[in-house]
Formats: sequence, C-alpha cells, structure tokens
Amino acid sequence: MPDTSNDNTRLPDGREGDIADLIEVMRRLRQPEGGCPWDVVQTFDTIAPYTIEEAYEVADAIARKDMAGLKEELGDLLFQSVYHARMAEEAGHFKFEDVVRAICEKMISRHPHVFGDESLRNPDEHMSKWEDHKARERAAKKGAGGSQTAPSALDDIPASLPELKHAEKLQKRAGRVGFDWPEARQVLDKIDEEVGEIKEAFAAQAGPDKLEDEIGDLLFACVNLARKVNIDPGMALRRTNLKFERRFRRIEELLAAAGKTPAQASLDEMEALWVQAKREGR
Repeated sequence: MPDTSNDNTRLPDGREGDIADLIEVMRRLRQPEGGCPWDVVQTFDTIAPYTIEEAYEVADAIARKDMAGLKEELGDLLFQSVYHARMAEEAGHFKFEDVVRAICEKMISRHPHVFGDESLRNPDEHMSKWEDHKARERAAKKGAGGSQTAPSALDDIPASLPELKHAEKLQKRAGRVGFDWPEARQVLDKIDEEVGEIKEAFAAQAGPDKLEDEIGDLLFACVNLARKVNIDPGMALRRTNLKFERRFRRIEELLAAAGKTPAQASLDEMEALWVQAKREGR
C-alpha cells in the first residue's frame, strides 16, 4: 500500500496514541480536498486484499516470535478496520463506533459465564457453548432475512477463506452434527487410502484433472487430521514453510562459502547440506 502518512497530523510528544487519533488520521486521508489522492479513490473491494495481507503479516510475526514486528502489524491491521469503517460512514452505513459496539455486544452475549450467571468447567466446554451461540445467531440472521431455503450446518462459511481454513471450517461444522470420525487413527487410515488413490492415478497415467482431484482429497484429509489433534493446519504449514526457508538459506550460505550457487550444485550435494542444516537447527 502506498505511504499515506500526513506530516500535518502528529501525536503530541509524550502522549500515548488513542483510537480517536487514528480515526482522525483516516478522516484526513479520505478528505476529497486536501486528502491523499490514492486513499480518496479506494473502495471496499480495492482495500479488501490489503486487509487480508495484513492479517497474514500478523500471523507471520507471531510465527517468527517477532514482538516488535507484531506491534507494527497489529497497527496495520487496526488501520484496515478503521479504513473500512470510514468508507462505510461516508456511504451512510455505519461508523467505527458502531463496529466497536457490535463486537462488544457479541462478545458479552457469547460469554455468559463471564458477564452472566453461567459457569464453565474447561476450555472445551467453552468452545462447545461458543459454537452453540454462533449457530443460534446464524439461525436468527437467516430467519430475519426471510430466507426460504432450509438451514444448513454449513451456512455462512465464507468461500473466500484461505483454502486450508475453509476446509477446516467445513469439517468442524459437519463434525458438530455427527459427520466425523471419532478417532484420529481413522483419519490416518483415510490419508493412507488417499495416497493409494494418487499412486493408482499415476500408474494409470491419469490427466491433470484426476490428479488435482485426488491430491485435493489428500490435502482435505490432512486438514482433518490436524483438526482432530487440535493443530491449526495453516499455522502448521506456515511453521514448516519457515523451517524450509531457514534450511534452504543455510544451504545457499554453505554453497557460497564453497564458491558455488544452488544452480551449480548437484542434488546430492544439496541433500547432504540439507541434512547438515537440519542437524544444526536441532
């Protein structure tokens, strides 16, 4: 996103930032006269990709345990919320204060054990009741909208979610109504089955569509396994990505010390260096 800083808007020295300051910065940026030309012409659709990007950067800072980076990325993500709220206010839909009020009301409603008389024994019970609250809210929204279609356990799962998270959401919802394996071991058996089907597809020289279908089934089963053992599949893959990046960069360093690049090294050489990088990481 272009730099939208404004030299005429400064926080007083020694004063902690306040959300009102950020709202005012956003208002100034969106002013038709004197605002930032780039910010003025943005819409919900053009800003949405930046919102998604900032959420990923928050997750990346957490994965890297970079607290200084997390502070900055959380600010960027907060700015996205203020940005969308400002555009909504300009269009007469709602203001940032309405966003805050709505989320406060939702959290109070979903935590009757904190703000009401209910009691909970453990986090698992909380998650069960949390999902019950969400299900009632979805049913109320569907009824208020006058929908004639029968309610589904899969209602309101955004298709725009990242694929791993979308798969996990589908599985969780289906699992809540009993469509789920009782044990992780059964999911492992399903993974073995899916791997076997991929091998069969290769042996039959199947085309790209068939391979895509079978590999998708394998990935879906892997997400299911992660869910059954309470692992976030996206975070697990992100952790592996970071591990791969760290080890491959080490391979490049070791090759550079020998006067080589990866393109000049054999696969056997790089495999040996990978083992070394892996050993050093331990």
